[in-house]
Amino acid sequence: MRVAPSILSADFSRLKEEIDTVKAAEWLHIDIMDGHFVPNLTIGPAVVKAMRPHSKQIFDTHLMLANPEAYFDAFIDAGSDHITFHIEAVDDVFRAIDTLHGKGVKAGLSLKPKTPVADLHPYLAKIDLVLVMSVEPGFGGQSFMHESLPKIRELKEWKEKRGYDYDIVVDGGINKETARLCKEAGADVLVAGSFIFRSKNRESRITEVRS
Repeated sequence: MRVAPSILSADFSRLKEEIDTVKAAEWLHIDIMDGHFVPNLTIGPAVVKAMRPHSKQIFDTHLMLANPEAYFDAFIDAGSDHITFHIEAVDDVFRAIDTLHGKGVKAGLSLKPKTPVADLHPYLAKIDLVLVMSVEPGFGGQSFMHESLPKIRELKEWKEKRGYDYDIVVDGGINKETARLCKEAGADVLVAGSFIFRSKNRESRITEVRS
């Protein structure tokens, strides 16, 4: 089990120090929101670029944007290793996936809580990760939605039966208890924000999520 602390819950006034406290995690999850596709605003590529020299972790960038393709280059140039976007936000999903692969980064698709896994079936053979949102995207600190667990199980079944190679990533309401449920359902990576960053012992929290 890999862990991706979400900087959405970090203290942005001391971001370098916050990143230093979670270096025990394999990934760093970066939420990008535009105030249109989701009702909140976060950061842009300049902040990601400023973060890059201070971390050797995988930068897992989640674009919650109305027109994500327009920002692919900016976030790749800033240092993102993965780019995840929402199928609802692009006209040609295959083209977007091919664009990201052509630029040397991994491509992911995200599922909102009300979006069925079936909507992703045509793309599962090509993508590198699926981000299952276990809360409504746009805000941190929400409670885990247990209806996401059947989606994780379905994605795991498709992956195993068809020999696909995507990571199943779960984001939203992750703590020690919900991490165990997600792991049992088949998740590969867990994104945790509040549970990690609101603790004084963050390495211990990372271990709790991982185990």
